[in-house]
Amino acid sequence: MLCIVVLEKERTETSGNYFEKLNIKLNVSVKRSVKMPETYTCRSCSATKMSVFYEVQNVPVHSVLLMRSREAAVNYPKGDIVLAFCPTCGFISNAAFDPVVHEYSSDYEETQGFSPTFNSFHRRLATDLINRYDLHKKNIIEIGCGKGEFLALLCNLGDNRGLGFDPAYVSERNPSTADNRITFIQDFYSEEYAHHRGNFICCKMTLEHIQDTADFVSMVRRSIGDRLNTTVFFQVPEIMRILGETAFWDIYYEHCSYFSRGSLARLFRKCGFDVHDLWTDYDDQYLMIEARPGDGSGPTLLEQEKDLEVLKQNVEHFSGSVANKINQWRDYVEASKKDGKRIVLWGGGSKGVAFLTTLGIRDEIEFVVDINPYKHHTYMAGTGHEIVPLEFLQEYRPDVVIVMNPIYCEEIQQSLNKMGVAAEVMPV
Repeated sequence: MLCIVVLEKERTETSGNYFEKLNIKLNVSVKRSVKMPETYTCRSCSATKMSVFYEVQNVPVHSVLLMRSREAAVNYPKGDIVLAFCPTCGFISNAAFDPVVHEYSSDYEETQGFSPTFNSFHRRLATDLINRYDLHKKNIIEIGCGKGEFLALLCNLGDNRGLGFDPAYVSERNPSTADNRITFIQDFYSEEYAHHRGNFICCKMTLEHIQDTADFVSMVRRSIGDRLNTTVFFQVPEIMRILGETAFWDIYYEHCSYFSRGSLARLFRKCGFDVHDLWTDYDDQYLMIEARPGDGSGPTLLEQEKDLEVLKQNVEHFSGSVANKINQWRDYVEASKKDGKRIVLWGGGSKGVAFLTTLGIRDEIEFVVDINPYKHHTYMAGTGHEIVPLEFLQEYRPDVVIVMNPIYCEEIQQSLNKMGVAAEVMPV
């Protein structure tokens, strides 16, 4: 695995001296797989002075496509991550992102719906939105609806009518009892569908996959037109937590766009929305925004939008500490292997792929566990680790379970206890 970590102001140093100073214990190369421009333009505010602060080379361009053979997983197309920060609006994006390589299809297995912890959160969020916005017998549009679970919740709990868009939707996977009130279109949302009207427009965990963020949010605004009572709700990963925790496993190719409260609000205001609320949930992993059509000037700026200076500090913190974080995990895995300990990774999704590929792990960890049955006996993109069911651990008897999302630790510990597996549960 090739990993580069730089601050823009230090890019004049020779690569050898820079990495010697950082003591990175990985194979390093300054040759990029794509030719990069000298300057980067922000896709949210159009400023032209974005600065690079983190690079990872040769990572899988998809992390949750079902890889049905180890060979397919190891040889899946790869790209580079070149994270650039906009000091004007706070937007962070992968300057090396190429949307052409994406393959969103029915094999895109993104759902977290097999986790009781996640399902409890999803139901609570749906109930909160229904109560907050009086979503009863309303028309709801969800952009990027995945397998349709959340739209089904909104329609079931509020007796609403739903329209969902997602090329990865699979009809037989939707358990909704409100089928006669929900329509799914297996396609990307675009201007072609702007004639559809909704009282509530929902877009969860989708904007981070979109490169031209201002163009996309502007398109949503145009689709609303003069229906000023329409409420728009977006959910994205929260970048402040990622930077503050130096969570390199939360940075992967599909996610080309990253937001803080302030950068997300600034984008929506620029695109003709008034921002009414910003909040985080799910252990501060998810950032939510409530917006409504307006002129982008009101109501008064929310206090939580004023985060640009703190965001800059967090970018510097991440850039200065990520090499040590990578080395610490690499040292731990190598030392455990030498001590004869069996380690498994819990989480066969994007976080797990990013963790394994960034560290360059192969034989040190043999298996990845996931409770999603559709992933069982498929393979992790980039490294080819086999994804196994929970029951496999009864035979394998691991000594350590590295958990890719700490919010699931209690749920995982309970599962291990039921099987009599006495492994140390270690969250990232």
